[in-house]
Amino acid sequence: MSAIIDFLNLILWEYVLVYGLLAVGIYFTVRLRLIQFLQFGEMFRVLKGGTSEDAAGISPIQALTVSLASRVGTGNIAGVAVALYLGGPGAIFWMWMVALVGMATAYSESALAQLYKVKNAEGRYRGGPAFYIARGLRAPWAGAAFSICLILSFGLVFNAVQANSIADAMEGAFGLPKLGVGIFVAILAAVVIFGGIRQIARVAELVVPLMAGAYLLTTLYVLVINWSEIPAVFGSIFAGAFGLQEAAGGVTGGVMAAMMNGVKRGLFSNEAGMGSAPNIAAVATPEPHHPSSQGFVQALGVFIDTIVVCTATALMILLSSALVPGSGLTGAQLTQAALQEHLGSFGSYFIATAIFFFAFTSIIGNYSYAENAMTFLGAGSGIGLFILRSAVLLMVVWGAYETVATVFNAADASMGLMATINLIAIVLLSGTVAKLTSDYFRQRRSGKEPVFQAADYPELAGKIDKAIWTRD
Repeated sequence: MSAIIDFLNLILWEYVLVYGLLAVGIYFTVRLRLIQFLQFGEMFRVLKGGTSEDAAGISPIQALTVSLASRVGTGNIAGVAVALYLGGPGAIFWMWMVALVGMATAYSESALAQLYKVKNAEGRYRGGPAFYIARGLRAPWAGAAFSICLILSFGLVFNAVQANSIADAMEGAFGLPKLGVGIFVAILAAVVIFGGIRQIARVAELVVPLMAGAYLLTTLYVLVINWSEIPAVFGSIFAGAFGLQEAAGGVTGGVMAAMMNGVKRGLFSNEAGMGSAPNIAAVATPEPHHPSSQGFVQALGVFIDTIVVCTATALMILLSSALVPGSGLTGAQLTQAALQEHLGSFGSYFIATAIFFFAFTSIIGNYSYAENAMTFLGAGSGIGLFILRSAVLLMVVWGAYETVATVFNAADASMGLMATINLIAIVLLSGTVAKLTSDYFRQRRSGKEPVFQAADYPELAGKIDKAIWTRD
């Protein structure tokens, strides 16, 4: 079994997805006429008015913070450090590039999630890739396969990984026992997830801005005390990206090491095209009342995750002397060593605290995606939801205490299959995305607030919920 899983991961992550995610991002960037660059201001304009919600959904701002809760995790601390260690400073440039094209992908999949959303038995919005695959492509079997993969990877195993990161950080910084940390995190998570997606949204809306704000303020302090070295750091990033400066490590070295490690870590961090964030994008009450508006919100999420937070980590490392080729110091330990150099012993405690909040919010964000998938499978209430929540909490405790590589590799394979299904789906539905986008900006240009009318899309009859998308 291990050999099969390893083979799947090799094919999916080394060949299919790295190039597939990039190709799809470039495709949507071109087809939507550089939307993430030319319409960047629209993301903030939409978010500015994104406090509206109704009984069926959460606000766009809440949807953004929940998606950021999932996106901004230990990968922003450890993953960036790994990219720097293996690919050198140039990896950061390629991380930026993949995020910028990924914004177009994130826009597309989230707009589709909004368009094809439904109301569950309690009258709450639910949706995501499984729904637009089943309804838009008339392929419910593929939607079911996607949902199962999402629950296994994001809902269960990845939450165990996040719990393990928390336990390691707490043990290293404060000497706390891993099992005790796992039980504490599980109890804290239970309080949130048993309250449902609305409770998750309220917690994320409070915690994520504070978490990100503290991290960015720390970065700002590091930049101020090292201001004279900043030009040289950016110089090394651009030089490394184009092979003008040898990469820090990696078997291939040079520009290929920088490119591959930057691309991989960027894709893994921002999740654009993975099919995860659209699950919460569908739950939002869009403002303006058009599917494209939530697409802009989630595109901004990619920008914040990679261009802002990942860059913050990279700068703190590169402004220190902690990055040493071949030293073996990588991952969270590298980031911790860099912060200790800038902040003294406080740096170790700060990183441990940051990992706690980053990873905890990832746990509750990942769970919200799994709940949407359960709804698609017809088990989104009652005993089915109770079983999911209990399983998530058990995985948190287990993950904090021990790691089993085969299980984690299986989750990677599951996520790889999930992402592959999603990428095929959004490309097949790209014509709908293009029409939505054209409709949105046509109304903007005429001085109107964009409003989606189901009657204007006769080809979608029987595929979308007209009651949701009809405005008198």
